[in-house]
Amino acid sequence: MTDSTTHLATPYRTHTCGALRDVDAGANARLSGWVHRRRDHGQLIFVDLRDRHGITQVVIDATDAPEAHAIASRARSEFVVTVSGTVARRLPGTENAKLPTGAIELRATDVVILNEAKTPPFYINDPDASIDETLRLRYRYLDIRREAMQRRLLLRSRLVQAIREVHHASGFIEVETPNLIKSTPEGARDFIVPSRLQPGAVYALPQSPQQLKQLLMVAGVDRYFQIARCFRDEDLRGDRQPEFTQLDLEMSFVDEPTVMAFIERMVLEVSRAVVPDRPIQSDPFPVYTFDDVMERYGSDKPDLRFGMELVDLAPELSGPGGAPASGFRVFDEALATGGRVKAIVAPGLGDVPRSRIDELTETAKRFGAKGLAYLAVGADGSIKSPIAKFLGDALVDRLVRRSGANPGDLVLILADAAGVTHDVLGRLRAELGTSLRLADPAVLAYAWVHRFPMYQWDVEGGRWDATHNPFSGVVAEDEALLETLSGDPSRPSPGDPAGRARALQYDLVLNGWELGGGSIRIWRRDLLERSFALQGYTIDRMRNMFGAILDAFEYGAPPHGGIALGIDRWAALLSHQVNIREVMAFPKTQSGSDPMLDAPSEPDANQYAELGLRFVGVPGKPQP
Repeated sequence: MTDSTTHLATPYRTHTCGALRDVDAGANARLSGWVHRRRDHGQLIFVDLRDRHGITQVVIDATDAPEAHAIASRARSEFVVTVSGTVARRLPGTENAKLPTGAIELRATDVVILNEAKTPPFYINDPDASIDETLRLRYRYLDIRREAMQRRLLLRSRLVQAIREVHHASGFIEVETPNLIKSTPEGARDFIVPSRLQPGAVYALPQSPQQLKQLLMVAGVDRYFQIARCFRDEDLRGDRQPEFTQLDLEMSFVDEPTVMAFIERMVLEVSRAVVPDRPIQSDPFPVYTFDDVMERYGSDKPDLRFGMELVDLAPELSGPGGAPASGFRVFDEALATGGRVKAIVAPGLGDVPRSRIDELTETAKRFGAKGLAYLAVGADGSIKSPIAKFLGDALVDRLVRRSGANPGDLVLILADAAGVTHDVLGRLRAELGTSLRLADPAVLAYAWVHRFPMYQWDVEGGRWDATHNPFSGVVAEDEALLETLSGDPSRPSPGDPAGRARALQYDLVLNGWELGGGSIRIWRRDLLERSFALQGYTIDRMRNMFGAILDAFEYGAPPHGGIALGIDRWAALLSHQVNIREVMAFPKTQSGSDPMLDAPSEPDANQYAELGLRFVGVPGKPQP
C-alpha cells in the first residue's frame, strides 16, 4: 500500500501516508487519514496514521505542542484526523523495516480531528482477525479499509488497466453495449426489468453482450473489447455472483489459431504486468482437446500444477478378445456395459487409517459415485485391499504397476459409466490436490481446452443443447454432419450425426478454474438457422429471439470470433483467493442478498402501480 508520489496533494495533505522517506527529513508535511493505532505514553503520543497509500508514524510531544497533544489524547481508532509537522528520521533502533515509511516519523505540531468514529464491529488493524463474512459484508465500507481488501482491489484495478493498455495497443476499440436488452438464452436465467413506458413488456439484463458484439463485427468495427457488466440469475458458489465483470472481445477476419494467439499474448503481458513475481508454468500455453483432458484429468478445467492423472485400468482387467475378466463383478459389469474403470494415485496416503479411506469414499459418493475401491500400498510395498481376494495377487500387482503407485501411495479406483467415472475422479483429484497441497500456490498454470462437443442431448427436453453457446461455429470437417439430418430437423434424436460434431470452441483455464471461453462464430444465416433448428427452435421462435442477428447476417457478415474472460475470477486467482467475493467491492452473499443495503427488498406499492404490476406469489412458497 505504498505510494512515493506527492501528486495527490490537497488542502488536507501535502503527502499521502505512504509517501514520506528518509530523504524527506527536515521537510514540513501535512497528512490526513484514519487513526490505525494510538499509543499514549504520557508526554508522548504515538499515532499510526493510515490512508489507502500506507501508514506513517506520527509523534506528538506535550512539551513542544501541548494543544496538539491535548487533541491527540482524544483520538481513538478510526477517527479521521489531519496532522501537520516536520519529518524526522527515527532514532537508531526504532526503525520499522516492515513499513516503507519506517525510517521516518512526523513530529506533529498541529492535530485536527475531522470526524470521530464509533468503535468498529471488528478489528480493522488486525490482518489475522477471524471475522464472520456476513459481518464483513454488512459493514463492507469498513472491511474495505483493511489492508488485505485494499491490496486486492488495487490488484484488480491494475489488472483492468493492463487489459485496456494491451487492447488499445493492439488496435481494439472499446465500445459500451446496453444493459437493457431483449431476453435471449445464454445458459442461465435472465434478470428482467419491467418497462413503464411499454406496460406488459420487459427488458433483460445481459448475461453477456454476445449478440451485440457479433453485430459490431457486422458493423465493421473489426476489433472490439469491453469491460462488461453481466448478470445471471443462477445459484451462487465461490466463482459465481449474480452480477459480475468480464473482459469481452471480438475480432473479424480471424480463425481459431489467430484468436487464441492474441489472447495468449495478452494474458502473458497482463499477468507479467500485474503479478511479475508469479511464475507462469508454460509459455506457450499447452493445448488439450476436450476428450484428452477428460481422459487424463476428468475435468475440462484441470489444475495442471500437479499430476495425479487418471489411469485406465481396463487393459489389465480384460481377457483374450477384450472381454472383462477381472473376477470382480463391479469392474466386469462396468466394462461390459461400455463404462470405464479408472484410478488416481494419492501420494503418501498408503498407510492412512481406514477412517480416512471411508471419508474419501463418502466424498466420492457425494460427487455421484456408487462406491470407491482402493489398493493401499504400504511403505514396505505390501498391498492391502478388500477387493484383493476377488482379483488375486497377480492382478493386484499388475494394477498397482499400471497405476504408477509407489510404496506409501493409495490407489483409488472407480468403475461406472464414462461420464460418472471421469467427473467423480476429476473432482476427487481436485480435492486431494488441495488437501495434500500438491500445487505450488505461486505458479500460474494457464492452458487451452478446445474441440468440445458442439451439442449434448437433453433427454427431458428431447433436443440437442449447445454445450457452450448457440452461436459457436463447427469444425470444418464436421460441418457436413449438420447437413445430413433427415426428417424434421427440429426433432432430432440421439443417434443423429450432430452428436459427433465438434465446436470451434476454446476455453482458457487457470489453476483448476475456467477463466473464460470463446469460439469462432457461425457467421452464415443458413448455418445459424440449422444450428437453432437442431436445438428445437421453430422458424418463428428463431425470428423472435434472434431476428436482429439473423437479418444482419444477410448484409455481409465477416468471419469472426472472440472470447469472454472473467475479471473477478482472474483477479481472485492472481491474489490467491478461492472466492471471487474477496476481489469485489460490494458482492452479494451466497443467497444473493446485500446485507449492507438490505437488497433485494420489497418494492413500494407505487412502484408496482406505475408498472401496472402486482405480486401474485410463487407457487409452493409462502407470501412475504
